[in-house]
Amino acid sequence: MSNTEHVSTGTAEETGHRSETVDTDAGPARITWFPATDAKTPGARPVLALGHGAGGGIEARDLQALAAALPAHGVTVALVEQPWRVAGKRLAPAPKTLDTGWRGLWPALAAAGGPVIAGGRSAGARVACRTAAELGARAVLALSFPLHPPGRPEKSRADELLGTGVPTLVVQGGRDPFGRPDEFPPGEYEIAEVPYGDHGFAVPKKTGPGQDAAMGILTAAVTGWLAALV
Repeated sequence: MSNTEHVSTGTAEETGHRSETVDTDAGPARITWFPATDAKTPGARPVLALGHGAGGGIEARDLQALAAALPAHGVTVALVEQPWRVAGKRLAPAPKTLDTGWRGLWPALAAAGGPVIAGGRSAGARVACRTAAELGARAVLALSFPLHPPGRPEKSRADELLGTGVPTLVVQGGRDPFGRPDEFPPGEYEIAEVPYGDHGFAVPKKTGPGQDAAMGILTAAVTGWLAALV
């Protein structure tokens, strides 16, 4: 069951959007929709659903950049807030509970009518990877996939990434302490690098492409991948 609230304040470069509250077994979740605006795209628009990480919400720079850029390319973006975040809690629950929340809101994502690409950043990317096959996701977008805890490469989470069962794109910062691009194992997925980016895709002011350019690299990689996918 869902409840829709129209929102007029500006985020994602003030792209028009609306919010929808969805009841799940983990509590109420929230979807903020950024509808596709490209009138030239025929048929049902693909939906890119993006969950946030364990330490932040949908205000993350990469999520906002994609929500601002992709609608003009015929992709509807759905930014998903997990129940713990909607409830105002500071700490994310166990992965099992995160998966429960994601499963509970999936019907609302599928109701948009187009193929749904599951995605997210960090912990949200792990959720998308773990549940993609069972939910019938068209593909997975993993932003800042936490391959291992910082300084603990032996604690690999590669099995989650390698087990998606669907086309998968990883976008990773070049200096991400949770896993640099060259640390990722071979597998049936694609990987794009944001040079000098950290786990939040922040780049140093004195080196690298600059913050705006870094987000341009990220959105271009995702846009190209989606165009080839759908």
